[in-house]
Amino acid sequence: MTTTAIQFATPDDSEELARAELYGLLARLWMAPPDAALQQQFAVAVTQAPEAGAWLEGPWSELVAAFRATPLDDARDEFVALFQGVGKPEVFVYGSYYLAGFLNEKPLAQLRTDLATLGLTKDVANSETEDHVAYVFEVMRYLIAGDDMAVCNLEQQRRFFRTHVQPWLPDLCAAVDAHPRAMLWRSVAGFTQAFISIEVQAFDLLEQ
Repeated sequence: MTTTAIQFATPDDSEELARAELYGLLARLWMAPPDAALQQQFAVAVTQAPEAGAWLEGPWSELVAAFRATPLDDARDEFVALFQGVGKPEVFVYGSYYLAGFLNEKPLAQLRTDLATLGLTKDVANSETEDHVAYVFEVMRYLIAGDDMAVCNLEQQRRFFRTHVQPWLPDLCAAVDAHPRAMLWRSVAGFTQAFISIEVQAFDLLEQ
């Protein structure tokens, strides 16, 4: 995403920073195969949940263990097999596919309209469309940790999450979980689903 320079929340906002960091990590995991630097981070990561709460403890430990057990070449091959196959990929990572059944459909147009309202645009050097799972996670990260309070606030987070994340992320995670080639990314999907479930509950509380 291209925006004005993002200023992150203060260190005192530890819970919000943790949420933003998790969205950033998930964006990285879904965008490309891990490199040596990311693998090294998992090699030294604590196995406690990165955010307080029992819901994430198990999925996070499984994700760390999966990364430690998977060589980089195997991780790259799995990512390519699942998400970058020649022609039609085995698993689509685009919201329009799950919401409308096809790529580049009305959900993508609505997403672009909403991004424009938020003052966000896609980097033209990147060929992926804005409904890629990594993009919507990056938007959530910005809405949590950005400095513009008129845009980066709980209400904007809730609206974007309800419209562009919650309706289709469980289907993506289920597709990965069911795929016979998924090993490392089954753990990625499991952690993603656990985190999204927590977010759903948190936004539900805001509406009560």
